[in-house]
Amino acid sequence: MLQRVPVRFSRVTGQIWTLPRALDRPTTPSPGVADPDEAAEFLELFHAEHPDAGPAAPRVAWARAEIELTGTYQHTSAELAFGARVAWRNSARCIGRLYWQSLRVRDLRAVHTAAAVADQCARHLRLAGNDGRIRPMITVFAPDAPGRPGPRIWNEQLIRYAGYADGPDGRVLGDPRYTGFTAALRELGWRPPARRSPFDVLPLVVSAPGEPPRLFDLPPDAVLEVPLRHPDHPWFAELDLRWHAVPAISSMRLRIGGVDYPAAPFNGWYLGTEIGARNLADHDRYDLLPVVARGLGLDTSRAASLWRDRALVELNVAVLHSYAAAGVAISDHHTESERFLKHVEREERAGRRCPADWSWIVPPMSGSLTGVFHRYYDTEPLRPEFISDDDAVRTALHGTPPPLPGGAGSAPPVWSFLRGAGTATEPAVPAARYPDRVPDQSKGTQSS
Repeated sequence: MLQRVPVRFSRVTGQIWTLPRALDRPTTPSPGVADPDEAAEFLELFHAEHPDAGPAAPRVAWARAEIELTGTYQHTSAELAFGARVAWRNSARCIGRLYWQSLRVRDLRAVHTAAAVADQCARHLRLAGNDGRIRPMITVFAPDAPGRPGPRIWNEQLIRYAGYADGPDGRVLGDPRYTGFTAALRELGWRPPARRSPFDVLPLVVSAPGEPPRLFDLPPDAVLEVPLRHPDHPWFAELDLRWHAVPAISSMRLRIGGVDYPAAPFNGWYLGTEIGARNLADHDRYDLLPVVARGLGLDTSRAASLWRDRALVELNVAVLHSYAAAGVAISDHHTESERFLKHVEREERAGRRCPADWSWIVPPMSGSLTGVFHRYYDTEPLRPEFISDDDAVRTALHGTPPPLPGGAGSAPPVWSFLRGAGTATEPAVPAARYPDRVPDQSKGTQSS
């Protein structure tokens, strides 16, 4: 029988609430437990940039008390939106941060089942695609909490193309980056189209607590794609190339004030070189430079002819031309470099540091022709932030089931006391690679 221990809450002030002595014992933080110091740091930042919200001390005290009681705390809708936008502002590898304040935040923390997550991912793509007028957007699903992990999206981006290792002539058909992921999905029960192509859209794979991993085909109306053409070379259309319009990253963890949101797909719009100089040109991706060079009649027998450089420029011309012709938003690397330097200047005027990874900020072609090439940047990471976990990378590239937090450590003392039996934990991932395979591709996803 539980012993009743009176707990008195005084008026909320800046003073930190403390545990009753009967429950005050050392604990080891368990997965999903919010970091109270990170919470305080974030809430002070929120109130500093939102003076109308009043002083931070009462809110910090309340959050600390909530963490002591439950192991985590709830962000308000305003705090969540601010945290997501600042995570974009702090993204050291993103050149397109000038418009961070325009990020649309969809607060779907009440959504936690696999089917509902997949459903809302499809809706995210429709809303963000916006008939080509791409909207920067993030959809935030349920967070991790003690004994209650949030859902996980396996895919690196919501839209990615399959890579078939058993393509014609022993070559990969499709995107070689995803041969392992494609093979894993086929083990899970996904059936590729009867006529496979280099641009078959992969299904979403979603894990949720208490459910096996489930597959969901994206509805065609959620996948906006652009056929690629060249303004001066009609033969380019015969290559039958295309790419999708919305680059929605889905494998990165959003961390705001010590709380982790493992499923929070977000997008801006494409930088042309992401497609033309990396996805389609890299040797370990579609490797199209030799194909384009042959079409242009270039001498590919020697590197000194600079055939790769010339083919790369024409491939990027085709990408920018095609998106503009289709009415789909995209930016060239010169324009976006100028915008980024404007963003850095604004941040410095506001008294804030602007972290940037030079190797990602400088475009993968004509780097020295852009202003971002000729300077150094602050590299110290800031919070809130988007985090790329090693486990998430393995899942996105090889289809390795993502581990769910739970089991290690213990819950906060009051939480354990009130439950009477410690922390409820999720079972560890079974030894079998894919327990209880549940392909759900016959249903697809439904718009809500």
